[in-house]
Amino acid sequence: MPAIEVGRICVKICGREAGHKCVIVDIIDKSFVLVTGPKTVTGVRRRRTNINHLEPLAEKIEIKRGASDEEVAEALKAKGLLENMAKPVKPTPE
Repeated sequence: MPAIEVGRICVKICGREAGHKCVIVDIIDKSFVLVTGPKTVTGVRRRRTNINHLEPLAEKIEIKRGASDEEVAEALKAKGLLENMAKPVKPTPE
């Protein structure tokens, strides 16, 4: 299973944004990370999320810790993942 790390693309599996893809921007502690969609791309706004509510995917983008939404969007565009990120996936039951 891919590790929880900055730049890792995940799917939210709980909450109102369940099924939407997001990117880990910062690691807060052993239980929480800061994620963003960015909101203009996937609808996920920048927020603190429990790592138990995320399902990491194989893809990873190169961003620095605490990157802005614009920097994340540019990295996704450079890697060609912008269209893929916009499509929601069906959340997997826990």
